[in-house]
Amino acid sequence: MGADVEHNRFSDRYINLANPRLGAKAIFATDDFFAPCERMLNTEPAVFIPGKFDENGKWMDGWESRRKRVEGYDYCIVRLGLAGVIHGVDIDTSHFIGNHPPSASIDACHCTEGDPADDANWVEILSSVSLGANSHHLHDISDSGNYTHLRLNIYPDGGVARLRVYGVPHCNWADHDASEVVDLAAGENGGRAVACSSQGFGSNMLNLNLPGRGINMGDGWETARRRVPGNEWAILELGHPGVVKAIELDTAYYKGNFPDRASIQGGYIRGGTVESTVTQSIFWKDLLPEQKLEMDALLRYESQVNAIGPITHVRVNIIPDGGLSRVRLHGLISR
Repeated sequence: MGADVEHNRFSDRYINLANPRLGAKAIFATDDFFAPCERMLNTEPAVFIPGKFDENGKWMDGWESRRKRVEGYDYCIVRLGLAGVIHGVDIDTSHFIGNHPPSASIDACHCTEGDPADDANWVEILSSVSLGANSHHLHDISDSGNYTHLRLNIYPDGGVARLRVYGVPHCNWADHDASEVVDLAAGENGGRAVACSSQGFGSNMLNLNLPGRGINMGDGWETARRRVPGNEWAILELGHPGVVKAIELDTAYYKGNFPDRASIQGGYIRGGTVESTVTQSIFWKDLLPEQKLEMDALLRYESQVNAIGPITHVRVNIIPDGGLSRVRLHGLISR
């Protein structure tokens, strides 16, 4: 798989729990002489800059250890931005040719507080796999544990451009105060986008419930220009069933390409697949009637939100097309 592949089978289904924007951080490496371990978590694709050197040698966009001259191997410990269940990883060696590790494995652990101690209980979630030069290495993770930290082991040394850790955030709703208003769709609360009609221009529907406002037009969900009747849509699954009281729609950085209008339907899904959820959304109740949008603006709706009771999913309609940065669904969880 070539180094130009950034899209993969995980990236449209799960968020990257190792995203620094979620708070992820590389907290330790046995060695990062040639390139610091924190660079491995950068959100943009790795680049190669010919002729760029630093005081230790060729500048590389990733984590790179020196050539090991003793027994053992190198590893890096990453604190995930959000604790969660990991479904897939991408160990990316883009631009590392001849200095990539021959193989790697991944361990994980859960820390209720702080970072792992020396006696932490690490669990192997990816046994040793071969790595090639200048390639993305996508691997499914079958372990269903809830983890806060990962340890990437490289054998024996070398460089990794990027590490992506795709999964579903874990939220302990049992300890949550049911009278507290929360963003039911937020990624940190277990919400996620599960389907959309279109996306492009480097955007991704999974950006819709990331923390904070978007940082540019690529940090949202944008569709192609619609050339036929109808409108575009995205379906979000709430982190917990709840009653929505207020809605925020953010068109940050979308100016000549923001949607003209938007509406939202909500429904309560008790089973089925993503495909059947899309089909059922045709019959969902109106949560937010059609509203006129503005460019590059954070718009909040309260009195306009209909009381339709507990829901598990929403369908966000943008009319006819365009870009939306964030969707916030503030409400109360349902027991």
